[in-house]
Amino acid sequence: MDGMNPHRCLSRLFSLPAVLPAAAAVVALAASPRVIAAADAPGKTTASATTVAQPATPPDAARFDLYLLVGQSNMAGRGPLTDADRAPDPRVLVFGPEDAWQLQGEPVHFDKPKAAGVGLGFTFAKLMAAQKPGVTIGLIPCAVGGTPQSRWMPGGDLYEEAVRRARLAQPSGKLRGILWHQGESECGSETKARAYAANLAKIVAGFRRDLGAPDVPFVAGELGEFLYTRSANKSPWARVVNEQIDSLPTLVAAAATVPSHGLAHKGDELHFGSAAQREFGKRYAEAMIRLQTAAPDKP
Repeated sequence: MDGMNPHRCLSRLFSLPAVLPAAAAVVALAASPRVIAAADAPGKTTASATTVAQPATPPDAARFDLYLLVGQSNMAGRGPLTDADRAPDPRVLVFGPEDAWQLQGEPVHFDKPKAAGVGLGFTFAKLMAAQKPGVTIGLIPCAVGGTPQSRWMPGGDLYEEAVRRARLAQPSGKLRGILWHQGESECGSETKARAYAANLAKIVAGFRRDLGAPDVPFVAGELGEFLYTRSANKSPWARVVNEQIDSLPTLVAAAATVPSHGLAHKGDELHFGSAAQREFGKRYAEAMIRLQTAAPDKP
C-alpha cells in the first residue's frame, strides 16, 4: 500500500437523501476558501481536480457527533474523483490538516494529496446525519496509506497522532464512534496475520482509554476479497487477516465488523473503487447504527 511521511498523520437499511435541508446547515463560513489538490494521478492537477475547503464553525457540542477515521489507504480512500464527489454537504465537517474544522467534499483524507480520492467516510457521514435530524457530523481523518498495524498500536507514531488530533477535536462535540480499515500490510506474514485480532483489541482499548470514551463503538471492515482471489500476486494471508477482523466482536465489547463481499477494486487489485467505497460507507453506517441502538450513548 501507499507510503507516507513517518511523523504526520496527514441488504441496505437506507439510501442517501437527494438533498439535505438548508436549515440543517451549520455555520458561519470564512471568506477565504482553501483549495486542496486532489489529483486522480500523481502529477496531474487541474482546475476540475481540486476540492475547495471552507473554514467553518461547528454547531454547539450537543448537536455535533464526531467520528475518528483510522487505518491505511483503503480508509483514506483512493477511488477516482468526480466533480460531484467534491461537493460539500452542509451537515458534514472535516477536521483538516491544520487541525481546524472545515466544510468540504471528497477527498476527506490528506495523507497523499495527489493520490487522495473517494473513501468510505463521506458517505458514512451523510448517512449518519440523515438518521439524526438537527445533528451535524464531524469527521477526524487520520488514516495513512501503506502503514502497518504496529504503527497504530498504543505508543506508535500514528496512534499518538490520531489521539492528538482527536483530543483537539473533542471539545467541539461528542465522540460517537471509531472507524477502522487496515491490514493489507500484514498479509505477507503468517505471524502478523494470526496476531492481528489480539493486536487490534489492544488498539481499541487504547483509543477508548486515551480518548476518555470507554464505551465508544468501534467498527472495522474486512480487506478486499480480491486480495486472495486475484489472478497474480495473491496476498498469502489476506483470508486469515479477514478471519481475524471478523473475530473482533468476540474480544471487545461494542465492536462490529463489516463485510467486503462484492466490493470491487478500482483496477489495481489493491484499492476499492469509488462505487465500492460508497457501498462500504453504507455498510459501516449500518453497523454503527446497530451498535448505537444496542447501547444508546449518553449525551
